[in-house]
Amino acid sequence: MVYKKGFSTYIMGDCPSVLSYASVASKKESQGPLAKYFDILCEDTTFGEQTWEKAESRMQKDAANKALEKAKLSQKDIDLVLAGDLLNQCTGSTFGLRDFGIPYLGIYGACSTMAESIAVSSLLLEGGVIKKALAVTSSHFCSAERQYRFPLEYGGVRPPSSQWTVTGAGAVILAANNQVSPFVKAVTIGTIEDLGVKDANNMGAAMAPAAAKTLCNFFHDTMTSPSAYDMIITGDLGVIGSKLLNELMEREGYSIINNHADCGVLIYDIEKQDVHSGGSGCGCCASVLSSYILPAIRKGKLKNVLFVATGALLSTTSIQQGEAIPGIAHLVYFSGNDNKELI
Repeated sequence: MVYKKGFSTYIMGDCPSVLSYASVASKKESQGPLAKYFDILCEDTTFGEQTWEKAESRMQKDAANKALEKAKLSQKDIDLVLAGDLLNQCTGSTFGLRDFGIPYLGIYGACSTMAESIAVSSLLLEGGVIKKALAVTSSHFCSAERQYRFPLEYGGVRPPSSQWTVTGAGAVILAANNQVSPFVKAVTIGTIEDLGVKDANNMGAAMAPAAAKTLCNFFHDTMTSPSAYDMIITGDLGVIGSKLLNELMEREGYSIINNHADCGVLIYDIEKQDVHSGGSGCGCCASVLSSYILPAIRKGKLKNVLFVATGALLSTTSIQQGEAIPGIAHLVYFSGNDNKELI
C-alpha cells in the first residue's frame, strides 16, 4: 500500500515495476552522444508524415508500440495509458494513440509530463486500481517552434540561454506485483514555483526553482541526503538551469554537484551541436530516461536514481499578456531493488 510521508512524498509499499521502455529520436539526436541507446532513430524529421504535428503523433505511436513489443504485450494487456505533449490540447498524444483502444488519461505538465504520468501510474498501481499502465510523451522541434515562438522560415536569432526542443518520444510500461527492475520506490509531487522570470528564451532559469523545491521537499520528507543516490537527473534545465539548480541547492544545505546530471545536457554535444544551452521539450527527459537511465538501472550500473522532470507552465497567451513563467517539477525515485527499505 502507498502511504504519504511528509509534505508531498508518497512511498510505495510494493514498488511498481518498470516492465518495458522504448525511445524514439530523430536526426539531430542521432548526432549526439546518446545516439546508440535509442530504440528507433529516423533521419527524416517528418517520420513520413505530411506535417510536423502528425510526425509527433507518429513518434508517440512508435514508442508505445515498441515498448509493448519489448514487453511481449498487446494493447489489450494495458489497463490505462497516460500521455501528454506540448501541443495545444495535447493533440500529439490524442491523435497518436487514438487507435489503441486503451482507456486514456491526457496529462499536461509541460516538460515534466513524463514524471507526472509515471507518478500517477505508480499511485494507481500501488492502490490496486489497475495492473498495467503505459506512460508516453513526446516533443518535436518544428511543432514546438511553430506554436511557441516563430515559424521556421522566420529565421529568428536564438539567444545563448535558449534551448533546442528535442524531437523525440519515450514510453514506459509499469506493472504491479512484478519482480522486474527498475522499481518505483517513491514519488514527490511538485508545487508551482514562480520567481518572476519572464524570458521565454531562458526556460532553465524559470524551472530551476521548481526543481530545487521538489528535491528539498523529497530530502526533507524522506530524511535522506543527496549522497544516498547514484544519480539525480533533471529533465531539461540545460547548462544555465543546471548551474542555477546547484546554487539553489547549496543555499538550502544540499550539495548535488557530484551526482547531478541533466537530460538536456546529456542528449546533445553542447560544444559541437548548435543547441546553445542544451535540449528541452517533453521528449527530452522521456527519451533519455527510456534509452539511457532505465536500462542502466536494469543492468546494475545504477542503483538509486532520482528522476526530476521539470516543466515551464507558460502558454502563447500568457507570454503575450506579460505573465511570468511558473515552473513545476515532479520526482520519481527509481531503484534497482524492491526491498522495503527506502534506500
